[in-house]
Amino acid sequence: MFTLDQARSFVAVAEELHFGRAAERLQITQPPLSRQIQKLERIVGVELLERDNRRVALTAAGEAFLSEARRLVIAAERAPESARRIASGQLGALRIGFTAATGFSMLGSLLEEIAVKMPNVHLELTELVTSEQVTALLDGDLDLGLARPPFDEKLFGSTLLLSEGLFVAVPSSHRLARLQRDLTAEDLADEPLIMHSPTKARYFYDLVVRQIEIEHKNVRHTVSQILTMISLVAAGRGIAFVPESAKVLGVQGVSYLRLISPTEHPVELHAIWNRESRNPALARMLQIINSDPLN
Repeated sequence: MFTLDQARSFVAVAEELHFGRAAERLQITQPPLSRQIQKLERIVGVELLERDNRRVALTAAGEAFLSEARRLVIAAERAPESARRIASGQLGALRIGFTAATGFSMLGSLLEEIAVKMPNVHLELTELVTSEQVTALLDGDLDLGLARPPFDEKLFGSTLLLSEGLFVAVPSSHRLARLQRDLTAEDLADEPLIMHSPTKARYFYDLVVRQIEIEHKNVRHTVSQILTMISLVAAGRGIAFVPESAKVLGVQGVSYLRLISPTEHPVELHAIWNRESRNPALARMLQIINSDPLN
């Protein structure tokens, strides 16, 4: 197999078409350069250059070899810098999991931040519920999750990205929309409810039942996605509990009223990651999140 020095020597001669100028460019003398080219041709098994006392020219095989040799030399020259940039988190890949609600709350601002501060990092995005993100992080299939609590703090590091209010989405013509004030649990008595699934949307389900005593006879629909809930509200099928960020969906015919809660901003979104991760791009992302919070 030929060496990188031999490839570099051949490129210089092929581009200069003059052994003297190529030797000067490589900062060596002409005799060792000639020996490098001769060794290279023996290894490759064909003549790459036609030379006599007056001229140097590429053979057809030399033309073909030059293209590959250039790529090899360029890759070798870039490799150390690429390694340094990957080690510092400036290059590489970052696999991010996110919940559906994250898509309209803060995913966009996070991606903008990455694009500005980590422009050469390749992003892979996957929509997953929190439990699926947890599994993917443990299996090494994700680097970062945008997820809801709870999660095992022994296994996962976390940073709070966003906390927001819990709102009640009601049809715009509903009596509650005319109250023009924050709502209490008593205001919602006997209202038909569109509830979160206790399995597929466990976080929001648990959050709501901690705030309000739910009468199961009032639950008209159970769904897992916030957009679906709001669409059902717009259709007059009931009222629903949603995060404040759901307002940006802009579904017509729906009003949003804050639900009075012991905690002003009870809905939380965290960045979570496997504490065992060694991805430099993740380390760089966490530096950005912790030094410049997005919420």
